[in-house]
Amino acid sequence: MNKKVNVFWFRRDLRLTDNHGLFRALKADLPVLPIFIFDTKILDKLYRKADARVDFIYKKVKELKEKLELQGSSLKVFYSTPEETFSELLKGFDIDTVYTNKDYEPYGIDRDKKVGELLERAGVGFQCFNDHVIFEPGTITKNNNEPYTVYTPYSKKWLAVYQDSSKESYPSENFAEAFFKTPPFQLPELADLGFSPSNVVFPELKKDEQLIENYEKFRDIPSINGTSKLGVHLRFGTISIRELTALAHRLSETFLKELIWRNFFIDILWHFPYVVEKAFKNRYDFIEWRNDERDFECWCEGKTGYPMVDAGMRELNATGFMHNRVRMVVASFLTKHLLIDWRWGEAYFAEKLLDYELASNNGNWQWAAGCGCDAAPYFRVFNPETQQKKFDPEGKYIHKWIPELGTVAYPSAIVDHKTARERALSTYKKALK
Repeated sequence: MNKKVNVFWFRRDLRLTDNHGLFRALKADLPVLPIFIFDTKILDKLYRKADARVDFIYKKVKELKEKLELQGSSLKVFYSTPEETFSELLKGFDIDTVYTNKDYEPYGIDRDKKVGELLERAGVGFQCFNDHVIFEPGTITKNNNEPYTVYTPYSKKWLAVYQDSSKESYPSENFAEAFFKTPPFQLPELADLGFSPSNVVFPELKKDEQLIENYEKFRDIPSINGTSKLGVHLRFGTISIRELTALAHRLSETFLKELIWRNFFIDILWHFPYVVEKAFKNRYDFIEWRNDERDFECWCEGKTGYPMVDAGMRELNATGFMHNRVRMVVASFLTKHLLIDWRWGEAYFAEKLLDYELASNNGNWQWAAGCGCDAAPYFRVFNPETQQKKFDPEGKYIHKWIPELGTVAYPSAIVDHKTARERALSTYKKALK
């Protein structure tokens, strides 16, 4: 009979330090077999076989495996569905309990329900812990236990609870001796998963205290390195949200508020899962979008004739990143100037962004379109030229991404700002009356 083990299932928590679920597993008095699943249900839906995020995950999984092997253990990696993976594991190991960290997205909730049922039938425990946000959904609520749908009162309650909480940490790194001792498992090649390496340069995991301290001062200037670019690390858990939040709480209220926005949008998605497909404010589903495919193509390629918009889209296409201020400008332009359904833009960002996270992407796109919770009013239409003059007055950002700017090679504007604004207001008013 095989030796009894517990399993830790790595997912969006690709680190050995301050990992809540891993900490609980390692403290549970049985050897811990760590696993990772390249979920075919997710990978099969991706458009590009050189998807930078898959490449990023693969690199981090490989690093985890190498670190574990230095400790006499290894990481067992599967390319399958979760159900098939655990059916196979149950044949090869005597498993007491499977530990993991919670996922609050609709697919993750459904997946975990099915895995939990499979394990229960086999007499195996399934324990999930909160590691992805400071306060899991349903924690920060109004006094009547209803969810907040406006950010400001949510953030005040969040801060009050945070300041009163014990701020637990989970030093999983201190219990490495509890990992299951095994010769190295084989890691499939990236090509075996149907993917190829990306040429995108991933932002390094760098907790720059000076940058965080100066975040409020420089965060709106796209030509300088004024944002942390830690989004991809939060997305896949290569950094602890507890560690980063404590740092922000000490150094920058503005940076901390961005982390609270992230927690807020995860709450919204969990409480109102219909926002994946529909507007949070259902009246906005009656807007008559133009959805001109040629206009959308110009937007995607950064050829709208509006430099701030085009620079942002070219930055996204080349790097998998777009500056936060510019994200608002390009989203407003697509939904208001071009009257293209926010879901088109959301899907494009979902395909391209390294730091893509369903809750934040959805929440921010609905904010820009005016249809989300606590959204910008529909009559706020960013003027891309005004935004450029205010945040890139010397043109450093736009010239970096549009070398042909000022020549005949650069296209003229595909729409007039004043005309487009009036058309947007008229269209929105018609739908909302």
